Amino acid sequence: MPSPFDPSPEVMRSIGEQAIDYVCRFISSRDHAPAADLDGAYELAASLRGSPPDEGADFAQLLKVIDQAAAKAYDTAGPGYLAYIPGGGLFASAIADLLADTTNRFMNISAPAPALVQLEANVVRWLCDEFRLPASSQGILTSGGSMANFSAVVTARETHLREDLRQGKLYVSEHVHHSITKSARLAGLPRSAVRPVPCDSGLHIDMNALRDLVESDRKAGHHPFLVVGSAGTVNTGAVDPLEEIAAFCADRSMWFHVDGAYGGFFQLAESGRPRLQGIEAADSITLDPHKGMFLPYGTGSLIVRDGSLLKAAHHEGAGYLPESSADAQLPDFADYSPELSRDFRGLRVWLPLHLHGVNAFRRALDEKLVLARRVYDALVQSPELDVPWEPDLSIVAFRPSSGGNEAAQRLLDIINDSRRIFLSSTSIEEKQYLRVCVLSHRTDSDRIDEGIEIIQKAAANL
Repeated sequence: MPSPFDPSPEVMRSIGEQAIDYVCRFISSRDHAPAADLDGAYELAASLRGSPPDEGADFAQLLKVIDQAAAKAYDTAGPGYLAYIPGGGLFASAIADLLADTTNRFMNISAPAPALVQLEANVVRWLCDEFRLPASSQGILTSGGSMANFSAVVTARETHLREDLRQGKLYVSEHVHHSITKSARLAGLPRSAVRPVPCDSGLHIDMNALRDLVESDRKAGHHPFLVVGSAGTVNTGAVDPLEEIAAFCADRSMWFHVDGAYGGFFQLAESGRPRLQGIEAADSITLDPHKGMFLPYGTGSLIVRDGSLLKAAHHEGAGYLPESSADAQLPDFADYSPELSRDFRGLRVWLPLHLHGVNAFRRALDEKLVLARRVYDALVQSPELDVPWEPDLSIVAFRPSSGGNEAAQRLLDIINDSRRIFLSSTSIEEKQYLRVCVLSHRTDSDRIDEGIEIIQKAAANL
């Protein structure tokens, strides 16, 4: 007898066709959709509160609810979304998730589905190779950069501190992502273990300040064990001096972690790779395919130079688990990760890479760097704007030349009211800056030129 949760083939086909029709309409309408639309969003949210019904409803009606709810939001998949870090979302990944969720194979141990695990292992190996890590390297796909940074901190802690956490110190830029400090706390380190390092005028970590702080802590009897460099800060996209940090850590037997969640994938681009010089010397690197590869949210990664250290920090055996894999090329990813059960993330990376080819991603990332430079070159010529930092990657920060934070907020509101582009802001040294972040695969030169015109016109009429 068929399961009551398995519709007939005819019903499944009807539901699938309705869903695909919606997807096609959604993607084809991104160009003229508002970059953000929150009008009535909270009222709609309130109207949707409630428990599920005792009896099922028609799929078409449920799809209508999803459509209405998705419309009242930031359009993170649209070409005008230049706020925070865009996540375009690829159709190929959506199809991969449909296939992965339908077949529903268990992926975090190799024995239940070795051939599918191999596909994910291929993705991880490709990442390690792109960043020139040795054959001993290994990695995992995570839910995002936060979990990747967490596993990196845990691995560094386990490698250098073992169970004596009392004197451990880790060093971060003043502009490091907050997930690093959260990871340290969740890894059992006290808040005092995290040592913020001042930055230079370009908002990169100051190497002289780092040297002084580490030496001072050593003399005080502490155990400096980790330095985190940013391959693109969220505030301005600044890339820390990765090569210098790598040499510094090697000289002092410290772990060097690079948070490349936002900017690390510019390593794929011909024009981006020189900007990340030194990342290949890291002990661990966080990368977010849901940022730099335009994939759906929930797709992060961590790669580690010495895979055995990642495994030593995470492995726990149990009698009810299958026998561990003896094939280094076919790992049990659960041994390298906090997770046992999880979704098949590898397919949503593997399918786009094979469907489009790696060069498509290289070209797209090169284009984003060109477009960000176009924004900078235009805005820096506007007398009404203060644009203090050339972009290291694809983020341009600016503010009104006069009027302070209130003027910055008014400018942001005017720009976002256009609904053609949507920007975010950040606070740097108590000053509010607006940010243009170019990283959606749907953002092209036409939208960037339109966005520049909107910004300049708003600034002139502020």
